[in-house]
Amino acid sequence: MITWLKRAGKGISMDLRGEIHEEMLLLRERAPEITGTLTCTVDGMLIATDISGHTEQTAALSSALISMARRMTDLVQVGALEETLISGTRGHAACYAAGPKLVLAVLAGPGANLGLLRIEGRKTAAKLAAIVERAQPN
Repeated sequence: MITWLKRAGKGISMDLRGEIHEEMLLLRERAPEITGTLTCTVDGMLIATDISGHTEQTAALSSALISMARRMTDLVQVGALEETLISGTRGHAACYAAGPKLVLAVLAGPGANLGLLRIEGRKTAAKLAAIVERAQPN
């Protein structure tokens, strides 16, 4: 069950948080190999998660990881950041820049289909970015 945090995500309205929550649920439906998801702001404020432990630390590290990955892609001139994938002996953690304001972190087990994880993670990150962009005043 994804926890919808009403107190977190400064600058993210209750309506936007609800839409973000819905997209995370849809991601889990499309990719059942996913074992956890988390959305936070780029400054590490948790918005929604279904990760059971260390959620604030995971949000903070996810935002820091995206920040460093963006710097690296700029430095080595490989284009816009799409994702950062960490693979360990017991699974994977992928972080996606969901536009300039949000970060999506996705966890999966060791036998996960990484192609599916990447496709669905990118799709969800794009949807989250569009939700926030649509809500911004012109």
